Amino acid sequence: MGNDALNVNPSIAAVFGGVVADISITEHGSDWLWAVTAIMTLSTLIILGMSFRVPRTARVFHYITASITLVAAIAYFTMASNLGWVPVNVEFVRSRDVVSGYTREIFYARYIDWFITTPLLLLDLLLTAGLPWPTILFTILLDEVMIVTGLIGALTSTSYKWGYFVFGCIAFLGVAWNVMFVARQHAFALGSDIHRTFISCGVLTTFLWFLYPIAWGLCEGGNVISPDSEAIFYGILDILAKPVFGFLLLAGHRNIDPAILGLAIRDVADRPTGTGVRGEKTHHGGVGTTHHGGVATGTTAGTTTGAPVTQTV
Repeated sequence: MGNDALNVNPSIAAVFGGVVADISITEHGSDWLWAVTAIMTLSTLIILGMSFRVPRTARVFHYITASITLVAAIAYFTMASNLGWVPVNVEFVRSRDVVSGYTREIFYARYIDWFITTPLLLLDLLLTAGLPWPTILFTILLDEVMIVTGLIGALTSTSYKWGYFVFGCIAFLGVAWNVMFVARQHAFALGSDIHRTFISCGVLTTFLWFLYPIAWGLCEGGNVISPDSEAIFYGILDILAKPVFGFLLLAGHRNIDPAILGLAIRDVADRPTGTGVRGEKTHHGGVGTTHHGGVATGTTAGTTTGAPVTQTV
């Protein structure tokens, strides 16, 4: 059975009064998006499987990375099905067949994906560097500004879209600075294993993220390349920036103790034995006391007769 997605979900926006997207993906583009969906889904299952090879206290990076590929799989499923898009009037009307027309299919599903996954990518990266939480949160805020301005610009049909593009690029430069300079210094101070892992993943991420604005300018911004080529461009970037990045990061974390990064995570199995419910005093034996020579001999919380009274809370 062939790919029937475009027949079931044609490029007609019913919510916009049946407006047809003149410039939209073809079956070839949909096929590619299905392939990326499969890669993201398989990567998620592999990463979750890898998580069972380490203690639960050491799975934080596995769970973050699996969340990235899971959300991406859902987004690519949506786009492969030719859903999650709106028609937007193009600023530049081209004569080439693959980009000729007045309305272009813009996948807002892609931006929802990025809005969720790029902060998780940064969290993976900046936690690896042991960066302070205020810097992590500010970097994530800059990232969200970058994604939101990209979406608004993509949905804008006039030249004002380039204003949002500039705002997004400025925000990205802030992200890149914190990754390649601030976080790199922190990673270097934490040892060679951490620094090596951070450099390999940080350089890859920063390089790939520099290519996304170029893709945006050729696709949503300038209407230079076709939606099929757009799908291939973004798809390759996303594969490298998500599953490839994730496997590279997890490989590096095999030799890194999360506690070194300030991630002292406790499991229920790690609780000391003999303790009661948190916040309650635990008593063993009688609570009455007798006096022998003026020394209290009652036992509280398992203390030895005649010893100082100790309470476990």
